[in-house]
Amino acid sequence: MIPNYKNIHNRFKINGFHLDKEALFQLAYSFIKEGEIFEKEIGSFLLDWLDDSETIQLMTSGTTGEPKLITLEKQAMVHSAIATANFFDLHPGNKALLCLPTRYIAGKMMLVRAFTIGLELDIMPSSSHLDNLLPQNVYDFVALVPMQAQQSLSKLNQFKKIIIGGAPVSTVLSEALQNIKGESYETYGMTETITHIAARKIDEPTFKVLPNITIATDDRNCLIISAPDISSTPIVTNDIVEISNKNEFKWLGRFDNVINSAGVKLFPEQIAAKLASGISQRFFIAGVSDETLGQKVVLVIEGEEYTIDRALFKNLDKYEQPKEIHFVPNFYMTETNKINIKKTLSKIGL
Repeated sequence: MIPNYKNIHNRFKINGFHLDKEALFQLAYSFIKEGEIFEKEIGSFLLDWLDDSETIQLMTSGTTGEPKLITLEKQAMVHSAIATANFFDLHPGNKALLCLPTRYIAGKMMLVRAFTIGLELDIMPSSSHLDNLLPQNVYDFVALVPMQAQQSLSKLNQFKKIIIGGAPVSTVLSEALQNIKGESYETYGMTETITHIAARKIDEPTFKVLPNITIATDDRNCLIISAPDISSTPIVTNDIVEISNKNEFKWLGRFDNVINSAGVKLFPEQIAAKLASGISQRFFIAGVSDETLGQKVVLVIEGEEYTIDRALFKNLDKYEQPKEIHFVPNFYMTETNKINIKKTLSKIGL
């Protein structure tokens, strides 16, 4: 029988304490009144979850456009939690860590998974570095963003299963994760799909969809997601994919990021992957207007200017070669700690 969002699993714990619905109410009020900032955010979500409404309103992250307010059904969030449990083989009593901000869907869903599945959840402030804050425990499950994983590699052996989402996993990070003892996955999803609807093992090329998800593409080759337990209508994305079979796809890049240079369509995400091992700083690839080519490829690197060895570009095709290289002292970032490409390009007059 599918759990109801009104029920709290009897194996659920926070920081080692069993909490039923009444105790969860009390914890929420305590966090809001006396807690640290991250605890206040958790408390606010708990009160939203425990109220009489069947839905929750939340803001999208604004990664691919302006942040917007959307409404999600609580029962759909439970269905998402169950799909995650089935896909990653999570069970009541498994230990999990919440180290993401709960003002966004990824952090909220760690709590919902814990309520629904009966996880023993430890909570900590969100930080790009886990080193100084992470409890000395072994965990069955954790969700991270790429920056957290990259900057906390020495601590990742504490986790048996690691899911990484919110932004693409770089080639450099992917290679590093293959030396970790536990299983690492890159996830695919968005707020509208209630976090991930697919995941790929870090050493595999394709994403596999979670239970009860079907996929197709539109005339742009962008992914269409049918997830009846989560959304009553198909979700049309701007992600260009290559479908391998009914359950697997390869992500190629964002439709709105595609660079059309002299009639050749280029994916900045794929160009960046080819360069990742040769650039130690943060960087991105973008297309800007060009009178001759229509659009030209530019490389933007964060930090002080230095001389680029042209051997860095040996694996790039002719049109993938950057026509300009720019250095920026600091990138503009979104609230979810992703590079704000549009604003950063504007900063340098592109």
